[in-house]
Amino acid sequence: MNILKFTPFNSSVDASFWQSLVEKKLNVLKLSSESQDIHGYYTHATTATNEKNETINIPGRFYIPADGLQEETHIKMGYFGYKGTLVNTNTIEEFRTTDKNQLFQQVTEKIQNAVQTGQALQNPSALGSFLLLTFADLKKYKFYYWFGFPAFMPSEPWTLLHKQDSIDADLLASLKSMEHHWPFFTIKNNQHVLPLSEFDSKDCIIGFVDPATSLDAPGWPLRNLLYLVFKAFNIRTVSVLCWRQHQPDTSFIIQAELPETASYDNLKSVGWERNVQGKLGPRMADLGPLMDPTRLADTSVDLNLKLMRWRLMPDLDLEKIKQTKCLLLGAGTLGCYVARCLIGWGVRHISFVDNGKVSFSNPVRQPLYHFEDSLNGGALKAKSAAKNLKLIQPTIVSEGYDLSIPMPGHHAQSSDEQLSQDIDKLSQLVSDHDVVFLLTDSRESRWFPTVLAAKYNKMVINSALGFDTYLVMRHGARQQQQSELGCYFCNDIVAPTDSLTDRTLDQQCTVTRPGLAAIAGALAVELMVSLLQHPDGINAKADTSNNQTQSSGSILGLLPHQIRGFLGQFSNMLIVGQAYEKCTACSEKILNAYDENHLSFVKQVLKDPLYLEEITGLAAMKKESESLLEDWDIENDDEDDF
Repeated sequence: MNILKFTPFNSSVDASFWQSLVEKKLNVLKLSSESQDIHGYYTHATTATNEKNETINIPGRFYIPADGLQEETHIKMGYFGYKGTLVNTNTIEEFRTTDKNQLFQQVTEKIQNAVQTGQALQNPSALGSFLLLTFADLKKYKFYYWFGFPAFMPSEPWTLLHKQDSIDADLLASLKSMEHHWPFFTIKNNQHVLPLSEFDSKDCIIGFVDPATSLDAPGWPLRNLLYLVFKAFNIRTVSVLCWRQHQPDTSFIIQAELPETASYDNLKSVGWERNVQGKLGPRMADLGPLMDPTRLADTSVDLNLKLMRWRLMPDLDLEKIKQTKCLLLGAGTLGCYVARCLIGWGVRHISFVDNGKVSFSNPVRQPLYHFEDSLNGGALKAKSAAKNLKLIQPTIVSEGYDLSIPMPGHHAQSSDEQLSQDIDKLSQLVSDHDVVFLLTDSRESRWFPTVLAAKYNKMVINSALGFDTYLVMRHGARQQQQSELGCYFCNDIVAPTDSLTDRTLDQQCTVTRPGLAAIAGALAVELMVSLLQHPDGINAKADTSNNQTQSSGSILGLLPHQIRGFLGQFSNMLIVGQAYEKCTACSEKILNAYDENHLSFVKQVLKDPLYLEEITGLAAMKKESESLLEDWDIENDDEDDF
């Protein structure tokens, strides 16, 4: 008496499937270990020719495709689909200690239920339910997995009564011309291929697509097929066709028998896959060396950010941050720190504007530059910053523009044509970006970008440094409301003018404590992110130090208008400044004057900054104030002198 043996499945997982699992883990599952539906299929065996021109039979594999986690998976012809259960654990320890027998038993009971309800006869693929236990190391891109293919085991094994190596020619022709690609089927009168549900124990044999190549051991799917036949038709002796489509001549028919004393009452099952060492244990797929380093860096940046959403901030809109286009005016110390912090938040589009060159003193304070950038007269700052930023994050879109910003009081050194080009280019850049960072090293250089940002109603984040103090603020939106927030110039009653000419070296350079720019740059980026997460966006109201316990509407906490920091006291103040109708940068009078004639307006301001005071009414207000003071002095002179 020969015991009937079976050839176990050998699994294979598409590398793209692991990427799909990573995406689902990060964005959907997060910390959940709940079971997920998964699709797989097995194939018939194939043949290949070796170097000696010998034909080699290659067993069919059980395969998980790239779209195995999708609800609907397209199965190609010649592939036989199964549905399974995926359990993804959160830690390697959980993967090792999970009650695998319990999970395996749950899948076994699912197959048993399909047999008992008759579902397996109508849909025989239910016999192939499987289990995939996984752990994904998202940092190293290593994936630990263990397949289970539950197969019922009777109290005594099936025996092989007879094996017929040849198949009737008519039956062989019917099988080759079979229109339906069923994994399981029945053959009537040794000629007609029918669905398994048409099986009749009197004149039929059962058949299945055999993925194995062994001459003595049919493939694993036969185990549960025999269980179905025994339970559904209560027969112990059955003829089975092991159909091997790759080489029909190697197909055979066996007659199997279950001993009279045997039963399936104990519901025992086997089927854990062995690893590459041939032992019962998990396998590991290491995709790190196979992945494109650029893509690996890109996904790794997103990984750290998406982990925030697992526990701390499920509502954090990372995609909104990622899609935000940022324009950095100034590629100096502040610009470098802001750029580094932006890519840390996953921003993928950063542009620089600067007309300076890298000097030898820059690399130690400005982290986007290297010593080599300061050689040969120095590289252009904006272009060098963009280039070096791509070395840090290769997938980022970053451009540098060597561009002069028109400044009040600074007579244009270039022609009208060049000035017009600079105006148009800067205007286009502000229009094309979502957020404008004002990070230049003089007050007047922030004026024209403020005008443009107000014109296009762009989000503006402004950061300025003193020796041990700093200002980080956001500009208000362009609205006709008394309560709107002001811009950088709204507190001024004088027009910005030339602050650089005739200055000593310590007054020309930005002399600050070295750690100040990193603090102010980080706060500037965090202010932008908080504003992006607020439902009102640029129109969000300002929070102050007085309402620190109240909810601001931003999931990241308070949303101030201005942050004034004092490093000498290691303290911050949150201040709110209202918009000023006579502002020399964002008032409607200035914006209207700019719209009337761009070039003429800017040329006049460069020549005479006091022109801004005339337009806004500041000059008239000053004259009125001076007149009142003169009247006051006259009244005082008339009084008795005691």
